[in-house]
Amino acid sequence: MRGIAAGLGALSLLAAGGAFAQAARPDQAAFREIYKELVETDTTLSAGDCTLAARKMAARLRAAGFAETDLHVLAEPEKPREGSLVAILKGSDPKAGAVLLLGHLDVVEARREDWTRDPFTLIEEGGYFYGRGTADMKGLNAIWVDTLIRLKQAKTPPRRTLKMALTCGEETAEAFNGADWLVKNRAELIAADFVLNEGGGGRLSADGRRETLSIQVGEKAAQSYRLTVTNPGGHSSRPRPDNAIYQLAEALLKVRAHVFPARFTETTRIGFGLRAQRGDAAGAALKRLLADPNDAEAARVAATDVNVNSILHTNCVTTRLDAGHANNALPQRATAVVNCRIFPGETVEETRATLERVIGDPEVKVETIPPVRPIAANPPLDPKVVGPMKALAAKHFPGTPVIPAMSSGATDGRYFGPAKTPVYGVPGIFGDPDGNGAHGLNERIRVRSLYEGRDYLFDLVKAYVGAK
Repeated sequence: MRGIAAGLGALSLLAAGGAFAQAARPDQAAFREIYKELVETDTTLSAGDCTLAARKMAARLRAAGFAETDLHVLAEPEKPREGSLVAILKGSDPKAGAVLLLGHLDVVEARREDWTRDPFTLIEEGGYFYGRGTADMKGLNAIWVDTLIRLKQAKTPPRRTLKMALTCGEETAEAFNGADWLVKNRAELIAADFVLNEGGGGRLSADGRRETLSIQVGEKAAQSYRLTVTNPGGHSSRPRPDNAIYQLAEALLKVRAHVFPARFTETTRIGFGLRAQRGDAAGAALKRLLADPNDAEAARVAATDVNVNSILHTNCVTTRLDAGHANNALPQRATAVVNCRIFPGETVEETRATLERVIGDPEVKVETIPPVRPIAANPPLDPKVVGPMKALAAKHFPGTPVIPAMSSGATDGRYFGPAKTPVYGVPGIFGDPDGNGAHGLNERIRVRSLYEGRDYLFDLVKAYVGAK
């Protein structure tokens, strides 16, 4: 997605870098306190508490005038620290439907000894906010909470009902997932016409110029598989040809060599069409591939751009290995984990069957590693959703192109697939080209980007719910 955006350098750009130079407005100061409280509440799986963060946000909404009946802090007894918050701002027209704001409270692990600054203290320095979750995704969570407060305190309610769900478990595939739980157990609380989620955003150049805004429309499914080879083993002084490690290695080389067929969605066709405007080999290959999706050579050349390759088709890559039990013994077992990012429309079972076929060795056992998550629905480019995003982008970020993009990763939006509720990753918050340290060290986001994104998203939500 970022690679396609980076390919639009020929389009008009607007300088927007640097620190947030103006004095903070009073409403920005109030928002900053929400953001600070979220960042400074540890919500890692190992030591954190999503339920505590949910309760803190519920307290802020309660203080803003929300009734207890419209605030729901939900936690399973066996997962007391992995709770969620659902908040509801009722619209004036019950027939007008609802919009759901979605966010995950949990963050990736962060060790103080590895970071330059305390990861669980919000630090503003050099035009950036630093801290775990500053970019992924407590900034957007704070915007959602702040938006509900501002709309609640307005003189008139919005016409359409606005809901918010802040959940836990997005960052750890094997953990309890609050969005999944809500869809399965409290669907009535989060029922909506469409969902606004993470996954979109904006891209800045290295010197801070706005390059593109992206709307996430669809995402791949993430699924891991375990490959296992077993063997009687024996003494290493008596080697035998059927070595479990070698047999597994041969299987993995076949997985590496396999290329899944090129596929397109309405969204990726648009993005690839823009990428094809670049006059390099990958761009020229994309032009041929868009005209003939069965052109294998064009697909091979287009995929030399890693960003194109990530969303051109299903991808499977080996991520972990484990083998042997002693230095002086032949291995009795060798295992590998192959992580696949599955293109919309393909299934987990179909991908497993493809791996078995490609390997072609019945002695290599291929198992799906639980949990098996739902496949995300591929939402339409609905003008009623996309139109306001583009119109308000022209007002807030004039001259910046807005493109739809499919994510090669995965978000909690996938859990809404079975409910057939379309999910869109919102644009508005611009990030640096290096990813802002999300999931890594010294995570950060530009102060100006966050405040400008807040203004844009507030206007966007108002447009959807008919607020004045």
